[in-house]
Amino acid sequence: MYEVLAPAGKMQGKVFAFPVRVYYEDTDAGGIVYYANYLKFAERARTEFIRSLGCRQQDALEADDAFGFAVKHLEIDYHRPAVLDDALVVTCQVVELKGASAVMAQEIWRDDELLVSLKVQVAHLSLKKKRPVRLPENLAQAIQKLM
Repeated sequence: MYEVLAPAGKMQGKVFAFPVRVYYEDTDAGGIVYYANYLKFAERARTEFIRSLGCRQQDALEADDAFGFAVKHLEIDYHRPAVLDDALVVTCQVVELKGASAVMAQEIWRDDELLVSLKVQVAHLSLKKKRPVRLPENLAQAIQKLM
């Protein structure tokens, strides 16, 4: 059997950094990353960031009082294009935390070149009630330590 290897990513100070490789499927006919795929890269980084704080999101989805995160608002600026085979780093930092939401600043880098910057507001939702609910205390405390 093979050892299961989790995607890498780690805290660098107060910023979570997650590596992403650009594959052929990520590019458009011009050979550059299709604009919507940057959102996928950012989502993966946010997911790994939350996982790094000890929150297994699948457990939250399967619980009787199931909850999850949903994007409420997003701002994105495209500065430079990424292309096939690029090794990127997607960062994630919580810049605002409220009872049932958080605002995260994210950037996508190729070496020392900023390609994309995002500001993402996520809401913590009760999947049963379809409305915002407070973040679990342990997750909120872990995030506050990084702010």
